[in-house]
Amino acid sequence: MGFAVMSMTDAAAARVKAIVENSGTDAKGVRVGIKKGGCAGMEYTINLVTEPNAKDDLIERDGAKVWVEPSAVLYLLGTEMGFETTTLRSGFIFTNPNQTSACGCGESVELKPADLAALAAQRQSAQAI
Repeated sequence: MGFAVMSMTDAAAARVKAIVENSGTDAKGVRVGIKKGGCAGMEYTINLVTEPNAKDDLIERDGAKVWVEPSAVLYLLGTEMGFETTTLRSGFIFTNPNQTSACGCGESVELKPADLAALAAQRQSAQAI
């Protein structure tokens, strides 16, 4: 049995659904990836999806669909995608166990690939319980 690359909070799922409903296009969800950039080295990307890529991983919650780019999977394993609104900003947030640091403004991060051996061991111990 497989496992999801990422998970979504209720707030993130609600925001993805609102984006799709308000897009005025043939949107089906959003696509999450990473790119090189920013002062810490990498940035998360979020784009509207009108035609899903068969190679992407699909995460669903309460009717919200998020596709994950194949090149980002190792960096996003175990990540929780959330959405928050504060006095100063609103946007998606990522709680990522593979993040080693972030810039002061929070716009870019430093990520390491997930440790697949540690994930497999963690999964085995969870199944044994």
